[in-house]
Amino acid sequence: MSDAVAPPLAQRILLVTDAWTPQVNGVVRTLERLVEELKAIGCEVEVVSPADGYRTIPLVTYSEIRLAIGAREDIEARFMRFAPDAVHLATEGPLGWEARAICLKHGFPFSSCYHTQWPEYVTARFPFVPLAAGYGFVRTFHNRSGRVMVSLDSMRERLERRGFQNLAHWLRAVDTDLFHPRLRGADGGVFAGLPRPVFVNVGRVAVEKNLEAFLSADLPGSKVIVGDGPDREMLQARHPEVLFTGFKTGEDLARCYADADVFVFPSLTETWGGVMIEALAAGTPVAGFNAPGPKNLDRSVAAVGGDLHAACLDALTLDRSAARAYAEQFSWRACAADFRRNLAPLPTPQRRRLFARLSLLRRRRWPKAA
Repeated sequence: MSDAVAPPLAQRILLVTDAWTPQVNGVVRTLERLVEELKAIGCEVEVVSPADGYRTIPLVTYSEIRLAIGAREDIEARFMRFAPDAVHLATEGPLGWEARAICLKHGFPFSSCYHTQWPEYVTARFPFVPLAAGYGFVRTFHNRSGRVMVSLDSMRERLERRGFQNLAHWLRAVDTDLFHPRLRGADGGVFAGLPRPVFVNVGRVAVEKNLEAFLSADLPGSKVIVGDGPDREMLQARHPEVLFTGFKTGEDLARCYADADVFVFPSLTETWGGVMIEALAAGTPVAGFNAPGPKNLDRSVAAVGGDLHAACLDALTLDRSAARAYAEQFSWRACAADFRRNLAPLPTPQRRRLFARLSLLRRRRWPKAA
């Protein structure tokens, strides 16, 4: 029997992210809820984000997403003041790179997460950028991370083939109280009057979501797109038979999931696809390609293959109660606990020595702030 003692879990966590409110996407929703749950289990969390008053510039082709620049000095000062047990870099944007440099400068370990397949996204928008170049960029970002958190086994295998190291599984979650089958048909249903079956997609309306594969499929009934994004106007003009609802949140969104007959997930590049689990929590089966995300779901709740049309029709035959039962395993408390176990905290004696030295340095550099 081993006498090894498990390392202490981090209490003070510095989380650095380029994705935060007012951005609206799955990464932001995940991080916001993660922070809530970490605080609920007794952690202190300081979030460094573009919302902290830094100078920002628009992301190319995504003008509504603002990237913070020139923030290194402030991040370093906050790092010194907060004296975290662990640092987590949630994104590979400018703030993530600045925090990475600070951690390396002071010999402080950090963890990171692979949320989004940016190499595929970049190549989809700029075909002249080789996929290998994109992977080289993100691999460099993560190559000094103590743990790179990944939610899908298939994505972990893909990243291993791309030369990534220190990959660790991270259990993800959805709000199974909000997304629930009880909302199906409430007040006549949100899709009353639409021909059945109703096939629904929820998410950002953008090229990397591969929505054209769904919208051009010859399916019976109706198609609905819930969400907004740069390609909405173009796709709406091209497919006038499709209902575009715009952005939805809260119970309005939950009812869209519950009243759908099939949730269609045509993306080929997602690393998690939390919208699929939200749909399953509402009792709605999933149809998708044999790609990261859909192919990791149990076949009792998802129809997956190379033919999206066939997958959509197959999904109509799946048991809605099985979908709900499958989703119930993804609780937020378990997600936060798993995240915390995956952090790479600095041992207490070393941390105390480091921040004693940095506190002295800070008093010399910023005497008025000390």
